[in-house]
Amino acid sequence: MPNRLLSLLALILCLASGLSFAQEPASSPSPAAAAEVPAAAATPAIETPAAPATAVTEPSAEEAAATAPTFNEGNIAWMLTSTAFVLLMSLPGLALFYGGMVRSKNMLSTMTQTFAIFCLIGVLWVVYGYSVAFSGTDAFVGTLDKMFLKGVVYDANNFFAATGTFSKGVVLPELLFAVFQMTFACITVALIAGAYAERMKFPAVLIFSVIWFTFSYLPMAHMVWWWPGPDAYTSLEKVDSLNETAGYLWKMGALDFAGGTVVHINAGVAGLVAAIILGKRRGYGKVQMAPHSLVMSMIGASLLWFGWFGFNAGSNLEANGYAVLAFANTAFATAAAGVSWFFAEWLFKGKPSLLGIISGAIAGLVGITPACGFVGVNGALVIGLLCGAVCFFAVAYIKKWLGYDDALDAFGVHAVGGIIGAVLTGVYVDPDKGGVGVYNNWVEMVAGYSSSQILIQIKAVLVAIVLSAVVTAVTLLLLKFTIGIRVSEEAESEGLDVAEHGEKAYNP
Repeated sequence: MPNRLLSLLALILCLASGLSFAQEPASSPSPAAAAEVPAAAATPAIETPAAPATAVTEPSAEEAAATAPTFNEGNIAWMLTSTAFVLLMSLPGLALFYGGMVRSKNMLSTMTQTFAIFCLIGVLWVVYGYSVAFSGTDAFVGTLDKMFLKGVVYDANNFFAATGTFSKGVVLPELLFAVFQMTFACITVALIAGAYAERMKFPAVLIFSVIWFTFSYLPMAHMVWWWPGPDAYTSLEKVDSLNETAGYLWKMGALDFAGGTVVHINAGVAGLVAAIILGKRRGYGKVQMAPHSLVMSMIGASLLWFGWFGFNAGSNLEANGYAVLAFANTAFATAAAGVSWFFAEWLFKGKPSLLGIISGAIAGLVGITPACGFVGVNGALVIGLLCGAVCFFAVAYIKKWLGYDDALDAFGVHAVGGIIGAVLTGVYVDPDKGGVGVYNNWVEMVAGYSSSQILIQIKAVLVAIVLSAVVTAVTLLLLKFTIGIRVSEEAESEGLDVAEHGEKAYNP
């Protein structure tokens, strides 16, 4: 016990020293570089990059007038609200949704995993996550220049640092963007827990989450969402050199408005690989493993739908027409998916169920995520209808045919729905189909479209699948042969609430 306390104290001191270092003024401002945006090519974001502070003295009135960023208060209010909405998706939304779907003896362990992952990834996001995802000029990963959010809070003149939105000359406080993106990282890692629920050791959950976040989520976010921003494109002569500083999939032209590849395919594929490596729950297919509280899951799903408006519409970074489009498409696609899932279930299973309709709604939310700000209303309805029906078959039949135990269907809903949405984004972004078009001319900002966008979307999907599968497999196999990843047979029989956490959700 003394050794553990000393180790904990050492860790706290290291973090404290890092935080102190991050607040020290830099010797020179960082170069005017990239935008940090959560959407790809169709409606690009702008960044007025933040430079680390070089002095602590207050600038003169003349300097302030010349250098202070001008923030739109309405945009700030919208993004603060959206950030809170996305946090609500995880806590308590996802925790309740997952908690109700497991057996009662594992409810607290499932909720604990969600809460612990959110807190852990939140800290890592500040330490190095934001920097690796949203900095640098490499196509695959960022740098460590912004560790502990160095240069993100204040700029070179000691004003709040600015980052871009989707319009030239419109900026947000970079710190606000960083917090918004933190909530995305946290929920992505937490989503995977649905696949390994009821059988994975808690220490293994934490270690896996750290490694997967570092080597799968951060590179994927960088490849899809990192680019120089429209303000950097001042002449056609600069286009090629600026594109070379962007993320790999961004400069390929991949579209992902709010995280179809970065969040859902990434997490869903990880869930499938985790389910295969862990193996089935004991008694799977032989004993009843029905959700213990569908009421709790329904409340969780409703909170997820509510919070998803911030997830999708907030990814526009501005309170304007594109945010309205993303908001509306989120509502329509979700409703359509709920309808198609429960009608498919009614037709093939004989009865529509509450579990079916809420699962369909989640599938629709997943499918519209990459497309919400790019497609028209009709495109959103098609995406929702297809996601509901196809994800139903993935969960009800394909899982049985392939014989894996994805406990809460992370793959069947998130990966399958994400793939459908990502590919169909390339179809319905076409202005002739009601979409907004693709901005290939960053100087004049003229929207166009080519059917080759569909192939680009497929390539992005394949990159997400391969990266997530490899990182997940390597990480879990290393853990399996070192600390072990699966609880004992006795612990699984007793339930992880008591075996792993010494608590019970329900007392007689």
